[in-house]
Amino acid sequence: MSPTEHTLIRRIHRELLDHSDEELELELIEDDHDLDALFDTHIEEGSEKAARRTYFRELFRLQGELVKLQSWVVKTGHKVVILFEGRDAAGKGGVIKRITQRLNPRVCRVAALPAPNDRERTQWYFQRYVSHLPAAGEIVLFDRSWYNRAGVEKVMGFCNDDQYEEFFRSVPEFERMLARSGIQLIKYWFSISDQEQHLRFLSRVHDPLKQWKLSPMDLESRRRWEAYTKAKEVMLERTHIAEAPWWVVQADDKKKARLNCIHHLLGQMPYEEVQVPTIELPQRVRKEDYIRNPTPTDIIVPQVY
Repeated sequence: MSPTEHTLIRRIHRELLDHSDEELELELIEDDHDLDALFDTHIEEGSEKAARRTYFRELFRLQGELVKLQSWVVKTGHKVVILFEGRDAAGKGGVIKRITQRLNPRVCRVAALPAPNDRERTQWYFQRYVSHLPAAGEIVLFDRSWYNRAGVEKVMGFCNDDQYEEFFRSVPEFERMLARSGIQLIKYWFSISDQEQHLRFLSRVHDPLKQWKLSPMDLESRRRWEAYTKAKEVMLERTHIAEAPWWVVQADDKKKARLNCIHHLLGQMPYEEVQVPTIELPQRVRKEDYIRNPTPTDIIVPQVY
């Protein structure tokens, strides 16, 4: 086996391990015994085991802080918009999932808009994004945003030069208008290296569970790496404003990127723990004449497992 093949196989293994962690993150509690049992596996070296244990502990701690932030947002009526931009396979979806994992979807929701339809292409460019903006006490996470025009639309030729320049004239004023209306706008760019994206694409090619993530557009973006780099540099230079600055997350290491982004996000708002009333379960009302009817057997799902 060549060194390249060995690296690829090891990388695919790590991707599969990361995929399984997504389910474990929903079930584990922060307990040393449980964590030790989880990482007691022969396929991991000691350093990798320790790194995963640290990752889980910090993730659970930060998610606890996100719950506190959520309560503060609801109590104060704060309005938050968080944009996640970056190259394909940069890890935007992974951090969004960890942020929302334990939050109330009525408070914190994700906006991931598809390509505009024929009608939307004739609208004011920002119009289809406006309907997703938060009301008081809400957090909206945009998995890609109006910055599509500065990135994929520019590189792939989906907009002309006039539309591209008009975007850069409009977006600072649009974002300042959001700030004046009381919406806090936080913008993250997830930055990965050429080699890292190459490896992540290869792991998707060889992983049947993730092949659906590779679209023809993703493959074409790989070919146009340098054009995307130039578009990103222009975007950051022309849209980094005091009211809504850009923040760059170094994302070659997925788990570190998630923790660093969440930690930074928590530091952007002056939240504090909100005291909630003690919850007491009421006694169930029981009536002597109540009879529960049996469920018809023909509508019960077969117990195969």
